[in-house]
Amino acid sequence: MNPQLRFIFARRSVRSYRPGDIGEEILRDLLEAAMAAPSACAKDPWHFVVVREAAVLRRLAEGLPNGRMLADAAAGIAVCGSLAEAHDGQLSYLLQDCSAAIENLLLAAAALGLGACWLGVHPRAERTAHLREVLSLPEGVVPVGVVSLGLPREQPPARTRYQEAKVHRGRW
Repeated sequence: MNPQLRFIFARRSVRSYRPGDIGEEILRDLLEAAMAAPSACAKDPWHFVVVREAAVLRRLAEGLPNGRMLADAAAGIAVCGSLAEAHDGQLSYLLQDCSAAIENLLLAAAALGLGACWLGVHPRAERTAHLREVLSLPEGVVPVGVVSLGLPREQPPARTRYQEAKVHRGRW
């Protein structure tokens, strides 16, 4: 592993948090990092719903089959996209832009010593409906994913999942 890229290799899905808060300044840093992501034609269709209330985090967890950790998280950030703001109004561009923002958010969380986990929402109709209801999302706003955030109970080791067999040079 290239040590200059360690912050990328250290990004791991963390699902167990110890008690503790994440300050507003840190949340702002994470959101700034998320919004530094590339976006098709710089349309930036993303919107972020920051949830810190324990009752709302528990409600979110109830509707996301792999989201139990949200109930113990210090915060959750729902990453959504506005179709009206997406390049050419295309869902595909919205999904790519929001996914890039999620990855930036995850890398920033790892760099700041936080635990984080990406929970996919789109395209599961029952999950999108759940977020739409719990977070009062307006029509035309697509919930793409939720990131749980907290102080990690443990720090998984950095690792790479590089596989030479997945690399094709020049053509397939």
